[in-house]
Order: sequence, then structure tokens, then C-alpha cells
Amino acid sequence: MKFLKGKKLYSILTGTCPVCQEESMYVESNPYKLGRIFDMHERCSHCQTKYKIEPSFFFGAMYVSYAVGIAFAVAAFIISYFFLGGGLVTTFIAIIGTLIIFMPIIMRLSRNIWINMFLHYKPK
Repeated sequence: MKFLKGKKLYSILTGTCPVCQEESMYVESNPYKLGRIFDMHERCSHCQTKYKIEPSFFFGAMYVSYAVGIAFAVAAFIISYFFLGGGLVTTFIAIIGTLIIFMPIIMRLSRNIWINMFLHYKPK
């Protein structure tokens, strides 16, 4: 992943600070620890970037989450229906299962995408 350093994609996929890309924005790196999924550092300890720009800043991530969820659902549909030859019920169950299993990743990914829309990488 180091070859992507300096690009928005690096910060989005790793959950690092969008400005310096040196530190994780999240207190807990494992998104499957559901009790701490939304716990974020207040500021980056490396560049002092404030993550919560305004009180309800991450409400916009809900809209991004919808789009990311649709992308995961479409991928599950294509894999289960076309590649595995599942029927309609099997495909529906695969989509629901995919969305439930990947829910923590979708939530974090949508926050990462949202903050990267407003903050940009600044090299040292």
C-alpha cells in the first residue's frame, strides 16, 4: 500500500489522516469491535488536523454509506447470480449476508471517503 501514499485512495483504504497520512483516525483499528467502531481521535497527533470539522460533520457519510452499500450489494448479486448460478432467493440471501457481514467496513469506508472529500494531502 505504500505505493499509494500521497493519494486519497491510500487514506480511504487505510483510514489514516487525510492530510499527513501518518496516523490512523480511529482509536481502534479493528472495525469489527462494534462498541468502538465510531471512536475517533479528536486530532492527528502528527499534523494536528481536526477530524470533526463541525459537530455533525459525519452525517454526510450516511449518504456515502448508501452508495458504498449499493456497490457491495451489486457485487454480491453479480457473484452469486452470474458466477455461482444461484436462484433469486439464494441471491437475495447472499446480498443481505454481504451487507450484514461488511457493515462495519462500509461504515468506516464511508467516513473515510467523506472526510477525504474535504481535506487534502499536504506533503511535508
